[in-house]
Amino acid sequence: MERYSNILGCILGTAVADSVGLKREGLSKQRARRLYGGPPLKQNLIWGRGLCSDDTEHTLMVGRAVVISRGDVTQFEKQFARELKRWFLCVPAGVGFATLRACLKLLVGFHPQRSGVNSAGNGPAMRSAILGVCAEDEEHLSKLVYSSTRMTHVDSRAEAGALLIAQAARQTIQGAACNPLEFLQSTVSTVQNEELQNSLRSAIQHLSVGASPERYAEAAGWGRGISGYVNQTVPAALYCWAYSPDDFRRSVENAVMLGGDTDSVAAITGAVSGANLGADAIPVEWKERLMEWPRTTAWMELLATSLSEGSLSTEALKPPSMYWLATIPRNLMFASVVLTLGFRRLLPPY
Repeated sequence: MERYSNILGCILGTAVADSVGLKREGLSKQRARRLYGGPPLKQNLIWGRGLCSDDTEHTLMVGRAVVISRGDVTQFEKQFARELKRWFLCVPAGVGFATLRACLKLLVGFHPQRSGVNSAGNGPAMRSAILGVCAEDEEHLSKLVYSSTRMTHVDSRAEAGALLIAQAARQTIQGAACNPLEFLQSTVSTVQNEELQNSLRSAIQHLSVGASPERYAEAAGWGRGISGYVNQTVPAALYCWAYSPDDFRRSVENAVMLGGDTDSVAAITGAVSGANLGADAIPVEWKERLMEWPRTTAWMELLATSLSEGSLSTEALKPPSMYWLATIPRNLMFASVVLTLGFRRLLPPY
C-alpha cells in the first residue's frame, strides 16, 4: 500500500483536472475567459458537475492493463489492445484522429505492434503518468511506455513526450524530495527530440526567473492556446506543475487558463501533480463535484488499491470492471452535452 496515495493521486488528479478543463476545450484562452471567467475554477459541464473525457478513460484502461498483466510487458500490450477495442466500440465522443485510426486497425485484426499511425499527438502522454507510478524501474517504465505509445502513435516525438511525463510522475516514489526544476535540468539532455529539448530549456530559463505559465506559453508562440501536438502539450503541462509544485489547484488552473486543448493539458498536469503530492492534495470540492459514471470516484479508489497491492506480483488483486455496456448510454449522454455546449459557443460573447 506504500504507493497507494501516489497512485490514487495520479488517477484522481487526472480525472478532476480533466473535468475542470473540459468545458473550455478547443477555445482560445481569450474566448474562454470571456465566456467562463477566470479562477477560482470549478466543474460546471452539467448541473454544476463535471464529467471526464478520453484522457481519464485511457488512464483507467492503462491501469487495468497493468494489474491484469501483472506488469508483464507482452501481456500488458495484449490487454491494453483489448481495452482499446472495447472502449472504441462504446462510441466515445471526441476521439483523436490518430487514436481513431489505430483503433480501427486493431478492430480489423492488426497486431498491436502494427496498429499505430504516424502522429505526434498527445494521446500517449495523456495516459502515461500512471505507468510512472506503477513501473518497477526505469527500464520497465521505458518498455511499458513504448508499448502503450506505439499501439496508437508511432512518431518518436509522441514516445519521447509520453516517457517524460511518466518520469515526472514517479519523482516522489523514487524516495527523493521532488524538485521539478532539478528534474527538468537533469532530464533535458536525455530527451530524444531536439524540439522538445529546446522547449524544456526555455521552460528552465523561464522557471529560473519566476515567469508565469502564461508568459512561458506566449514566449513559445502559444499565446492563443496549447494545441494537441505533443511538443506543446508536454512542456506546457510540465511547466504548470513545476511553477507551483506544492499547489495542485494552482497548477491545474494555470493549465486550464492557457486555453486550447485544456482538458488534456490539465489532465496531464493533474496526473503529474497528483502523483507527486498524493491524493490528499486534491481539492475536496473538485472530487465531490465529479459526476463520473459508471467509473465513479469509489471505482477509481478500487483501481488504485489493486494497483498498489501487488499489481506487479502473482497475487495481484482483480481490478474493477469497466462496465462497458453501461458506458454506452453514458457516452450518448456525454455526446449530447458536448453538442449542446458546441451550439452555445456559436453565441456571444466572442
